[in-house]
Amino acid sequence: MTSAPLGQPPAASLAEAALESTPGLKRSMGGAGALFITLSCLSPGIGVFIVGSDIIRQAGSGAFLCFAAAALLGLAMACVYAELASAFPETGGEYTILTRALAPRWGFAVLGLNLVGFSVAQALSGFGVASYLAAVWPGLPLGATAAGLVALVTVIAILNIHIGAGVTGLFLAVELGALALLAGLGVAHPHRGFAEAVFHPLALGGGGGLQATRVAVLGAATAGAIYAFNGYGAVVFLGEELHEAPRRIARVVFMSLGVAVLAELVPLAAVLVGAPDLRALIAAPAPIPSLILGLGGATLAKAMSLGIALAIFNAMIAVALMAGRLLYSTGRDALWPGAMSRALSRLHPRWNSPWVATLVMGGCGMLASLLSPDVLVLILGNGNVAIYTGLCAAALVGRRSGATAHAGYRMPLHPWPSVLALVFMAGVVAFDLVDPAGRKGLAATALTVAAALVAWNLRARRARRAQPSLGASLAEPPI
Repeated sequence: MTSAPLGQPPAASLAEAALESTPGLKRSMGGAGALFITLSCLSPGIGVFIVGSDIIRQAGSGAFLCFAAAALLGLAMACVYAELASAFPETGGEYTILTRALAPRWGFAVLGLNLVGFSVAQALSGFGVASYLAAVWPGLPLGATAAGLVALVTVIAILNIHIGAGVTGLFLAVELGALALLAGLGVAHPHRGFAEAVFHPLALGGGGGLQATRVAVLGAATAGAIYAFNGYGAVVFLGEELHEAPRRIARVVFMSLGVAVLAELVPLAAVLVGAPDLRALIAAPAPIPSLILGLGGATLAKAMSLGIALAIFNAMIAVALMAGRLLYSTGRDALWPGAMSRALSRLHPRWNSPWVATLVMGGCGMLASLLSPDVLVLILGNGNVAIYTGLCAAALVGRRSGATAHAGYRMPLHPWPSVLALVFMAGVVAFDLVDPAGRKGLAATALTVAAALVAWNLRARRARRAQPSLGASLAEPPI
């Protein structure tokens, strides 16, 4: 942290003191609670059981290398998140960060991505929980169940943040236990050595047999594997409720990523080592659940299906907490018409939670549940790639402009973590451009950003006409 003039507190302390003196969210949560919520948002269980199964089908036993490469990107992005979050420990998350470090219009653009992304993610997660519950209770109506689950997590998210942290911590323990059980199942039935399974990657060939996984396939699968670790930066939405946030928030980011890497890579390696028939594993519609069924039997498979459903539900709670706080921050910033901003910035008198904003985001998630999962996947697009790119730019510009000079954490080897992450993002975009589904995702993300920028320009124009003195506050800082 940069030093302050003699006799003056550092800028980070001044910023935190200013927030604490303003009526609003209270710094009442310790590092453990923030870690539980962040890890629940990241959800190692989803990373292994869902993303891991998809990557195995795509890259075969090369899935481990894909996850390891994605973890390296995660380390670079964790450095970026840690520096920016410690500089701006506020509940607006990436919206606040890009507004402060780049320009208000770019904060509004990432706000559009997050508002759409949170709503769609809740609906998709609801469908995911419903599909795994259907394995235990056949005939479950997926759409109605998904909407009901979104409503339930919205109610939980309205409660005090300590209740949310306790619930997610309990569910997280079950989730990590399921991953440990999966790892034990694979290790107890070894069919090949670790080096053979990991460093000689095999995938299905054109004739259905096994062949060496092509480098291009590994690259495309790695682009998908980044979603297995996405979420370690979610603590940025808890910055105003975490004690000593400028000092602690970076630690939560790195601890979340570290736990996720361990909790995902170990079970994934065990699956590749313990699979009796590698070709059958890769060809299965759901590789990891099929392995559990084969090695553990139907009862264990049903129990693990419930565990996966619980992991997704836990992630939904964490996302609901983040979404409500994001929308709350926009109301507090008076981003919307007067009455709407005042409503969104209301806090519950008992639980000190942004209850109106959380209800609104829950309602958006329930409406999204009316759409089919395929449409929701298309709408979600590649928002994370765009957000990561914006954060890397914010880290680079913030260092040059001094906007992040007061950060409680300074990333080592600057600017290389940001540059490495940008290069990786460029690779993801390149792979998406040659894939029809990837192109649709990029187009959906580009349309969301474009719509947000148009909305920002219209808002700024109306504000200047109504009150010319606002021109300076809406002006874009030089980059």
